[in-house]
Amino acid sequence: MEILGIDVGFGFTKATNGKDFIIFKSLFGEAREIQFQMDIGDSSLSDNLHVTIDDQSYFVGDYAEKQSNATQFTLHQESLLTDFTRILALTAAGSITEKYLPLRVVTGLPIGYLKQYHQQFAKILTGQHDITYHNPDGTKFSRKINIDKVLIVPQPLGSVFNLLMDDCGKIVNKELKKQKIGVVDIGFRTTDFSVFDQLRYIERGSATTDTGISKSLGVVSKKLSEECDVNVEVYRLYKAMRTGFIKIRGKEYNISKLIDQVFAHSARTIANDVERLWSNDWDIDTIILTGGGSVELAEHIQPLIVGNIIPLENSIDIRMNNVQGYLKYGKYKWDKSSPESPPSPKEQEET
Repeated sequence: MEILGIDVGFGFTKATNGKDFIIFKSLFGEAREIQFQMDIGDSSLSDNLHVTIDDQSYFVGDYAEKQSNATQFTLHQESLLTDFTRILALTAAGSITEKYLPLRVVTGLPIGYLKQYHQQFAKILTGQHDITYHNPDGTKFSRKINIDKVLIVPQPLGSVFNLLMDDCGKIVNKELKKQKIGVVDIGFRTTDFSVFDQLRYIERGSATTDTGISKSLGVVSKKLSEECDVNVEVYRLYKAMRTGFIKIRGKEYNISKLIDQVFAHSARTIANDVERLWSNDWDIDTIILTGGGSVELAEHIQPLIVGNIIPLENSIDIRMNNVQGYLKYGKYKWDKSSPESPPSPKEQEET
């Protein structure tokens, strides 16, 4: 048995088994014949993701953005689940597992979509799947994936597990376990707010809003369209979001001030949502800021939220917080070698 943590987000898909990890943009396109390949410089599997699943061949992630004529990308939860999840999750799973072992997967959904979609999500991933990976040099290799269990938790809980447990799934942060915790998980499409009191989920202060990074990037894209007459897809603004510059048809545009303005507006919106949703939860001990969007909004949002905020760590890719927590929880639940005794089958079903 092998345990995986997988997170299929609107912006990026992430997966890890504890030893290896992969992260790529959540988009795919039709595979096409590449007439000429040039092998210069460093590259990894995630740079050239070309897969065949169920006799359909796809370019995935950056490879689709660069090579596919028609690229598939979505900001709608149902579409992400029905049209994207299988391709993206299986591509990620097959890339970090080599042996044909039963796989157990822990993943997450935004709070607002958990009840509606968790059974459908589990059904999509469960079972045996065949996937072939095509290398740029023409060689290929195949993987058989057998997913026998899928556990779906509220998305922000992954970051709590990541702080709470060590790599073996043992609860080591005893103090955090006793606390009332508020989590603000800023993603690409959504922001999740959730409250856990001594690890018990509190519905009252938990919700999902659509104030993700994509809304800010949508404003930037619209401004660029008005000025340059070019439709810049939001997933092609990641680099510009960090550098503050974008080059279009040979001309470089400084958009750092615009990005700062839209991020400041999003931060105020999220901070207002925190104040509104947690008005009765004034006894929260610790607030966790997580999700890829929290890095971009950190300098704007931290001064606006009153409370004991756990500072972001610069040494790690914060986009991996949830998926690493999913893996740790999977080890807690299923790994017999884990120092913590896993719950009984009945408890697992109830969870």
